[in-house]
Amino acid sequence: MLHAPLGAPAETGMHRESARFRVVINIGGLAIGFVGTDPAIAQSLERRYHAYLASPLAPATCEFTVVRATARVEGDNAGVEITHHDGRWFIRRGSLSAEYDPAAARGSAHLDDRPYNIDSLLRIVHTLLLAREGGFLLHAASAVRDGHALVFTGASGAGKTTICRLAPPDAVLLTDEISYLRPTAHGYTAFGTPFTGELGIPGMPISAPVRAVYLLAHGDRTRIEPMRPAEAVRSVLRHVLFFATEPESVQAVLNAVCQFTRSTPVYRLEFRPEPDVWERI
Repeated sequence: MLHAPLGAPAETGMHRESARFRVVINIGGLAIGFVGTDPAIAQSLERRYHAYLASPLAPATCEFTVVRATARVEGDNAGVEITHHDGRWFIRRGSLSAEYDPAAARGSAHLDDRPYNIDSLLRIVHTLLLAREGGFLLHAASAVRDGHALVFTGASGAGKTTICRLAPPDAVLLTDEISYLRPTAHGYTAFGTPFTGELGIPGMPISAPVRAVYLLAHGDRTRIEPMRPAEAVRSVLRHVLFFATEPESVQAVLNAVCQFTRSTPVYRLEFRPEPDVWERI
């Protein structure tokens, strides 16, 4: 386990003082800190997100105090409950329960050390953070090639995993499951994420400007068609990950998707599962 003994801070990993840890996970340029005393949770955080660890002494966008949940809920299909009251967010999913105060950039969470629960908390919190930044999480695969990011979205079974498997050697995977999109000085940028799908391979912690989005469908040959603006907005919105129903946040996500599709080409891509699809796009 990586840790920072008193007087000798480690560059990454866990900072320990009297069995207290601090792990900072930086995804998409937004760092979330976790502090607590349960070594199993610390080990799980470091093991799963090792490529995304910042210094345990680094500043964080927000920070959570974490303790082990007393009840363990089996199964990975528990629905997300997220409510907003008195300026705070309340999150529940399976064994996970959390509270977050955006004004203080502080929160607390009860969870166990299973990656599913930690992933859930990170995804939900990042959706809230990105909404105020003009960004969003998209159920999509993405990869970098020739210095630009290509984003592939669609319904389950549309071909996101297939398109990743067909990628040429010079394409660098950002994610096969959850694409992280936010505006930067040069338009929208896609960032790597540790969230994995069928491939089970975490994305690389790099970023690149988005060149295009492709709405996938299997076909008997490769066809690429530009989508009209209203159709592009609807198609992208259908695959955005967002769990809150608070009107201001929902409006922020809608605005972000509209801005994204105004500045980023969106295409419908029908393809056969053959490597030459990458040369067509």
